[in-house]
Amino acid sequence: MYRFFYGIVIPFASCIRILKHDKMKRITNTLLAILIATAAFAQGTQNFIDQPYIEVTGSAKLDIIPDEIYLSIEIKDSDTKGKQSLESLEKKMIQAFQNIGVDVSEDLTILDFSSNFKNYWLKKSDIFGSKKYQLIVHSGKMLGSVFQETNKLGISNISIIKTDHSNIEKYKQEVKIKAIKAAKVKADNLAQAIGQKAGKAIFIQERNYRTYKREYANTTMKVKGFADMEEAPLPEIEFEKIILEYEIFTRFILE
Repeated sequence: MYRFFYGIVIPFASCIRILKHDKMKRITNTLLAILIATAAFAQGTQNFIDQPYIEVTGSAKLDIIPDEIYLSIEIKDSDTKGKQSLESLEKKMIQAFQNIGVDVSEDLTILDFSSNFKNYWLKKSDIFGSKKYQLIVHSGKMLGSVFQETNKLGISNISIIKTDHSNIEKYKQEVKIKAIKAAKVKADNLAQAIGQKAGKAIFIQERNYRTYKREYANTTMKVKGFADMEEAPLPEIEFEKIILEYEIFTRFILE
């Protein structure tokens, strides 16, 4: 590096002595400053690369039980065969949900409302409407209660949209921490095997992240048969766990 620096700087110094124009001198001085800074940076980079270090990848995995089960519920006044209106069925459904402990103000939303009013003029058929809702339940037991209550009302068009967890971001952070701790343990064990130890981390990078959730799109849950269980204890419906996995790549100084 010194030989390289000497070979470049000396010729530039010789040029400065013969330059007479102020503008040329300023340009030359600027080039010298850039050259010196570049040489210093290159020297510093070399020192970093020459440090002994160990590279390892730590991984961690966590299984969590979902506490948010998203349901799609559709009610149709055609299903009532003219015995009650859509509004009446809706009120009964909401009341039934409240009775079993559902917070309808937070967990029940209307997704869509439609009717075949246009087809009435084309085919002279009866007008009927339908409403779609999204309901979030927080346990398998509550889901069983919802199935039972909707079955009593003659509502059978229920689909599971997806499952999630209300604190999933918190769990993701926990998995990351476990992964980097696993990397440190691995580095310590490998370094000790050769009579050294892993020091401070000089590089940390998230490599791979995976979340496994079961897909429930277009999966209709038939609630037929729950009517016979009105007085029987409801079973706990189990859902596949959400699996979180992280890999963290690290470099530690070898001491």
